[in-house]
Amino acid sequence: MRIAFIGDIVGRPGRKIIKDKLKTFINKYEIDYVIANGENASHGFGLTIKNCDELIKSGIDLFTGGNHSFDKRTEVEALFKTKPVLRPDNYPEGIPGKGVEIVEIKGEKLAIVNLMGMYSMPHVENPFNWATKLIDSLHEEGIKNIFIDFHAEATSEKRVMHMMFEGKISAILGTHTHVGTDDLQILNGTAYVTDVGLTGCRDNVIGMDKQMPIYRATTGLNGHFKVPSTCKAILQFVVMDIENGQCHDAFKLKAYCDISEELIIKALFE
Repeated sequence: MRIAFIGDIVGRPGRKIIKDKLKTFINKYEIDYVIANGENASHGFGLTIKNCDELIKSGIDLFTGGNHSFDKRTEVEALFKTKPVLRPDNYPEGIPGKGVEIVEIKGEKLAIVNLMGMYSMPHVENPFNWATKLIDSLHEEGIKNIFIDFHAEATSEKRVMHMMFEGKISAILGTHTHVGTDDLQILNGTAYVTDVGLTGCRDNVIGMDKQMPIYRATTGLNGHFKVPSTCKAILQFVVMDIENGQCHDAFKLKAYCDISEELIIKALFE
């Protein structure tokens, strides 16, 4: 199976470049299934049912989330019940939604897992202990193909997750910082990158208008971040070939709204 994972979609610019380019890439690279982190897709904070439907029509099959999963409080329960949307599985018990989805692609089962780190994040259960029990449980069910979106601030947490489960699952891809890292690799059949990077504005600050981040940095005072109305956009995603629990090939694609060709970064085998 060939699956693709899109980094944090930020607001309308992220949705637009996905609408404009994603289906072309799906056809060109023969992608079977598309996962995307959608927790910033609506005005930069949360995901609405309307925008979810828009992105599904653009080619996305399933969404993961993170610390902004519950920002759209008035419709979040309906979103989780009616749409293919996950939130981190290690949120405390009793809240709406789920963090694991098992799908069948080309006759093989794939478990899609959403987890969230602890540093500078809302209160969650320890993701490392949680993942240990969860992966053991999936293996007991006979599910070998396992993909994790690890939504975390600290690069060290992401790397620890990789070291713990290298060779045991198919892929661990990081999200949340909106800044793509240059460490895509495959080790013992497990694809890894610390952060896929945002899909949205690339000429501002983490996809948001630059004025408020500059104001916060220079004064120490908080304010409301907003997605700019005009910008230069980027689409970033990782494509993986997975079979029998292992990732055999992986590459990262970057597409720009004002550049016709895409940039491809291949994973290294070790």
